[in-house]
Amino acid sequence: MSARPVPTDPGRPLEGRVALVTGGARGLGAAYVRALHAAGASVVVADVLDDAAASLAAELGDRARPVRLDVSDEAGWETAVAAAVEAFGGVDVLVNNAGIANAAPIEHYSTAKWDAVIAVNLTGTFLGCRTVVPVMRAGGGGSIVNVSSVEGLRGGERLHGYVASKFGVRGLTKSLAVELGRDGIRVNSVHPGLVRTDMTARIDADAVPIPVGRAAVPDDVAGAVVFLASDASAYLTGTELVVDGGLTAGV
Repeated sequence: MSARPVPTDPGRPLEGRVALVTGGARGLGAAYVRALHAAGASVVVADVLDDAAASLAAELGDRARPVRLDVSDEAGWETAVAAAVEAFGGVDVLVNNAGIANAAPIEHYSTAKWDAVIAVNLTGTFLGCRTVVPVMRAGGGGSIVNVSSVEGLRGGERLHGYVASKFGVRGLTKSLAVELGRDGIRVNSVHPGLVRTDMTARIDADAVPIPVGRAAVPDDVAGAVVFLASDASAYLTGTELVVDGGLTAGV
């Protein structure tokens, strides 16, 4: 078993490590990619958006690679992880970020809507964890960060598949944390609240009762991801890190 690199620069806590981020080409995923890269990691930008992934990787330079990945595709995961190993020698950090949402009243919530969101948000996370674990074991350990949501902590009107998938990510995180701790693999979930991205542009943040008085920006959540990826959180596994400005504090 090879030893994972031990960073020596406190300003670059992921120096020498390799991170794979799904849905990494834009929005929150791109913020995670940039933050992990700034912390010293080499980063694989995994997305179905080929041009956007390639553009971000080119912007970051030699320590970044784009790879096409539909997270619901088993073979695609094998290809993406193999690409990370070939380019950088392994995978130390996996950020399961890719996700979609849809909505309808329950009587109009079709099986197709349900299947689509479960396939990406929950099955995609499961496949990523399953694929990367052997590589992390071979590398001496690692950190898996599963991006859930505040909707993985509470209900959400009309968001039935999304809520179910995010609760599922939360539960999967805990079962993996119990199973993989002896291998030096930590598994934690992040639960963002309202974050200003293109996906949430239509939501009136002033109408949402956020105690800190504003919606998050992507960098607010990216800092939490870097923390969970790094040795600063070495004794955390199975943890739910809620980054919501206090939105769920009164729930």
